[in-house]
Amino acid sequence: MPYPNKDDYITFTLNLIDEFQDSLTQTKQPGHPFGYETRSLICFFAIMILKRCFAFKAMNRWLKLNTNEAQKLGFSDIPSRWTLSRRFKALYEVIKQFVAFTGQWVSPLGEEFQTEAIYEDKSLFKAKGPVWHKKDMQNNHIPEKLRNLDTDATWGKSAYHGWVFGYALHNTCTSSGFPILLEVNTASVSEHEVIKFKDEAIFGMNTGYIITDDGYTDFDKIRAYAQKGILLVTPAIRVKKAIGETYRQFTRECISWLCLKNRKAIIEPMFDLISRLLDTTDNHKQLPVKGKSNVKSFLAFGVMLTQLALLMNSIYGLPFHNISHLLTVFL
Repeated sequence: MPYPNKDDYITFTLNLIDEFQDSLTQTKQPGHPFGYETRSLICFFAIMILKRCFAFKAMNRWLKLNTNEAQKLGFSDIPSRWTLSRRFKALYEVIKQFVAFTGQWVSPLGEEFQTEAIYEDKSLFKAKGPVWHKKDMQNNHIPEKLRNLDTDATWGKSAYHGWVFGYALHNTCTSSGFPILLEVNTASVSEHEVIKFKDEAIFGMNTGYIITDDGYTDFDKIRAYAQKGILLVTPAIRVKKAIGETYRQFTRECISWLCLKNRKAIIEPMFDLISRLLDTTDNHKQLPVKGKSNVKSFLAFGVMLTQLALLMNSIYGLPFHNISHLLTVFL
């Protein structure tokens, strides 16, 4: 079977976006209609990220220099850098829904896409520019020599890097490490707060287990999921009361305990794939974009690109977790 080329990736993505848009309830939006189709912009921004082109001025210049490529993507004329910036910021919710749609779309295609047991975790990404020390942040004071500071970012603690000033990608994946849901927020927002935004999507899956780390320990949430027939599994290490020991004993007696022990081996490689696709592997995964709106869309694209790489690998019979072909085709 031949390897997929650039056009194969683009055509597949555009067709899948069309299916996604057809699945949405079509309601007429107020205001002037978009001058540039969402499907064209999603593909374009994905290509720019793979090409390590992160500045909107440079993106605009690329379109002007590659008019044939622009026409293939569906651009009848070239959007300005300000239009590109505005539309990129607005794409987060669309990409998040598209990722969830793709997670459901692929579920019948193979065992690696099944959602009987899913894994939830977050990964921290360092903000672009310098750090804003907590004391200065609390006083809303920006030191005079601190330039290019991302004032939207906050502090969060990583088990691998310690305290990180930046943002968090909260990801849900299958037991094969295929991402199916995402949320992005600043680093300080807790895991058990963010997972609330995924409840509706998770309840709609054929899911029996959600395997998480200790940051998701919330017995109200555990009871709510149990009422839906879903076991939310966490180590519950910090819960010293009898209820904590009872819960830990229960999970040890379930098949989910084995899933819990394998959690890091499943979800950490997925975050590594996302970082490699986004080129955020150095300096505590420092981001190349600044501001919450830009970062949310940027990290969402990383999840979407990971889905694309793994899905095309499955279709073409390539090693499932090998993303080098996708990077080679577009770099």
